Amino acid sequence: MTDFLQFGLPAQLTSALERMKYTKPTPIQEQAIPLALKGHDILGSAQTGTGKTAAFGIPLVAKILNNPRGNAIVLTPTRELATQVMTVITGLLGQRSFIQAALLIGGDSMHKQTAQLKMRPRIIVGTPGRINDHLERGNLILHDTNFLVLDETDRMLDMGFGIQIDRIVKFLPPVRQTLMFSATIPAEIVKMSAKYLKNPERIAVGAVNKPAVKIKQDIIHVGDSSKYDELSKQISERENGSIIVFVKTKRSADKLSERLNKQGYKADTIHGDLHQRKREKVIAAYRNMKFRILVATDIAARGLDIPHIEHVINYDLPQCPEDYIHRIGRTGRNGSEGSAVCFISPEDSMKWRAIHRLLHPNEAPPQMPRGAVSEHKPRKFGNKKPFSSNSSGKERAGNKGGNTGDNKRFARFPKRKPTPKAA
Repeated sequence: MTDFLQFGLPAQLTSALERMKYTKPTPIQEQAIPLALKGHDILGSAQTGTGKTAAFGIPLVAKILNNPRGNAIVLTPTRELATQVMTVITGLLGQRSFIQAALLIGGDSMHKQTAQLKMRPRIIVGTPGRINDHLERGNLILHDTNFLVLDETDRMLDMGFGIQIDRIVKFLPPVRQTLMFSATIPAEIVKMSAKYLKNPERIAVGAVNKPAVKIKQDIIHVGDSSKYDELSKQISERENGSIIVFVKTKRSADKLSERLNKQGYKADTIHGDLHQRKREKVIAAYRNMKFRILVATDIAARGLDIPHIEHVINYDLPQCPEDYIHRIGRTGRNGSEGSAVCFISPEDSMKWRAIHRLLHPNEAPPQMPRGAVSEHKPRKFGNKKPFSSNSSGKERAGNKGGNTGDNKRFARFPKRKPTPKAA
């Protein structure tokens, strides 16, 4: 396939693709678009940054343009990804399109979204939690929605949205077309596809457990006390291109951003505790290169498609090995070059081994430098409180941070009396 003209798309959509400078389909688009246009259900996977959004966005818009009846809904795990998908879809519709679309995401004004829904949009893009809110209030009717897209399905399951997706699907007509896209296809996704998809076409492009080939990866073994000095050094050595620094917690993101600004760098932060308007403002300023360094938790690991991001620095390792691939996939988009550096402290040995197994399943696990302490060795907490399970900084359905109840587990057991020493 040399260009998009051979798909037989509506003229309005072809013109929009030309304006958006979509010239040659990527492999996932080349395989998925013809099947979707024929009405097949699809279970698709491809490396991050390979054009999955357009792979479902183009046939979605084509179906809406070609049929006066029928609506479409796209579910995404995060607000940022939903906003990114909406940007692509509205671009494909064109500025003068009479077709309405609504963005339904948490943290945004319910009143504004209700006003959008009163305009009877034919395309809905949103996160499962907020879409369920509108369904429960009677603001959203899906009985004529015959095109469903589940984007980044593995991430939605990881964030605990499985039950909410089930509730939404109950409002949809049984006869519909469903496209399920994911960067990885674990067993849970296969099980989910059997529930939602009918005789799906399976599309797999490239090795989903591998980052893009043009991303140069480096690892640096560093102690916690010298992490910031190493970060400052790495930033200084990277003279061109924007940088995204991934950390584990929301608090770490704020503190690190503040420290970078005090040192004279232009930096800002994004994490789950920010209001939606603030998050949109930060992303817009970063996209327009108002500052160079974005410090982020894993909510920015997917859905952030900004061409001038040339460097990814993993200040903290992710809790989930697959998130490493998505993090560094913020650079090297659509065949461009990028670099990624990963800080590995002595306590990170088990996490790094898990990441290495994902990237290199047939290779022996890496050896940590001499003197490194493995995570599986027991550590004494003394009088400190036990670690909280929400330290990853991830947004999860129904959990906006705070104590998840792990500390209560320790409270059930009485304190042991010290064992008397032998005479």
